[in-house]
Amino acid sequence: MPRPLRLLALVAAAALLSSCSTGVAMTQAEGTGPIAPPVAQQQQQQQKRTQPPDAIPLASDRARGSAGVVAAGGGDSPYNYGPTVLVENGRDRMWWCSQLGVAVPAGDDLLYAESASLTGPFAAPDGSMALPVLSGSVNGFDGMHTCDPSVIHVGSTYYLYYTGASGEHAHGNGIGIATSADGISWQRAHNGQPIIGPAYDTIRDNTYGVGQPAALHLDGWFYLMFTDTTGRAAGWNGAGQFVLRSKDPLFQSGVQALGDRGFATVSVTNAPRARSVVDAFSADWMWVGALNAFAIAHETESGTSITFWNSDFTAQPYKQITVPGPWREGPGLVRTSEGHAPIATDDPCGRVPVDVVRATVDGAAGAPTDLAHFGMDLAGVPGCASKEAASVLDGFAVPSPERTMDLVHDGKVVRLERRSVTDRLAGVVLDRRPAIVDQLPVVANIPSGAQAVRSPDGKVGVLLDGGKVWLIGDESVAALNSSTVKQATAQEWKSYDQAGDLSRR
Repeated sequence: MPRPLRLLALVAAAALLSSCSTGVAMTQAEGTGPIAPPVAQQQQQQQKRTQPPDAIPLASDRARGSAGVVAAGGGDSPYNYGPTVLVENGRDRMWWCSQLGVAVPAGDDLLYAESASLTGPFAAPDGSMALPVLSGSVNGFDGMHTCDPSVIHVGSTYYLYYTGASGEHAHGNGIGIATSADGISWQRAHNGQPIIGPAYDTIRDNTYGVGQPAALHLDGWFYLMFTDTTGRAAGWNGAGQFVLRSKDPLFQSGVQALGDRGFATVSVTNAPRARSVVDAFSADWMWVGALNAFAIAHETESGTSITFWNSDFTAQPYKQITVPGPWREGPGLVRTSEGHAPIATDDPCGRVPVDVVRATVDGAAGAPTDLAHFGMDLAGVPGCASKEAASVLDGFAVPSPERTMDLVHDGKVVRLERRSVTDRLAGVVLDRRPAIVDQLPVVANIPSGAQAVRSPDGKVGVLLDGGKVWLIGDESVAALNSSTVKQATAQEWKSYDQAGDLSRR
């Protein structure tokens, strides 16, 4: 749905978009109402409202990007835009909005491709340019169009939040959800019904309604940010991003809406939209653990701007930064499975990688296309300033003041005597000890030669005083620690206190 109320059908794409301004890139939710003010003016108004004087400026370096287009639908696809990108097991996985003639019904489709690098090329598992993974349901609220994907992977389930529409009528969009075991084969959830619809607080010339979801998972909560041009707190042209959260991924129970006084329980997902977190359409976001903050990506005049909010949306601790470059539609941040910022392995507390994929031109059909990668690092950031922010160090090992090594595990420290054991258990071993580690409790000391035990099903752990067992993976790690391995009976294993799993996950 590149321009709501002018949803693209392949045979009419150019005609439907002929009235769009060619001087200012319009986001897809600007609809058929009055053209928004110049982007520079929107940016100035937004900065006046959102940039507190005490916000900390952030430096950047390591600018990077692709040499050209990284992904396309191929075939007869007239547009490619609105990506969502996850980094998993060394692969960059991307879903985006396009249209393929082979996918029925005619309308917007969600495509999938993956790559070993953000510079591309992205390709489907079968070697084709892209694989259509979700199309219109024919008879449902999303009968013709599925667009604006946002994918997260929580536990063993992938969740896909998307905009659906059955046609091109006012306020006809809804936000739907589908689930998958692999991110490729999807099944509509909630009986194929939308989980969020327009609030109808205010009827504006822009009749897009609700859509453009962006999801993440944090501390057991599913957070969903989205556009609703009927929301009370949206701008005059419908711009604005609203936030709901729930521990139910379908948002059918325990839903809270972000308002002027923080999160409050609501009985329905279309309760009045009292607060917008950024004046924008088609935004994406991620949780930045090192900064203990949300980062919202949205397009402004010079590129993708990143606006920061603290964990409870009461303050904006950092000044806005921009990933420069051309754009023609909302950005897709490169995120980890649950929608968090990737961790910089060389400096997890002082650096934050920020990468986006976005459409860069209006193609022959007059719609956004040519997906390209742009990125940089936030450098010298004041990260890991709290125990909560130190969560990014989980799985890292650092030098210990006792001439041993400290492995950070679930916000605590396990002290290891052998460096060889540390190398096997830690994801990364840092040469420098972040100051915050001194504030984390030391919960175990594993000396060389500590007794190891094997469970009836083959698990291996070291047995410490008090009957605590720390799992270490297999017998090869025990050998590195000069630990003899004793076979435990089922009863013995059950009697041990399972302290934690240190094996690299």
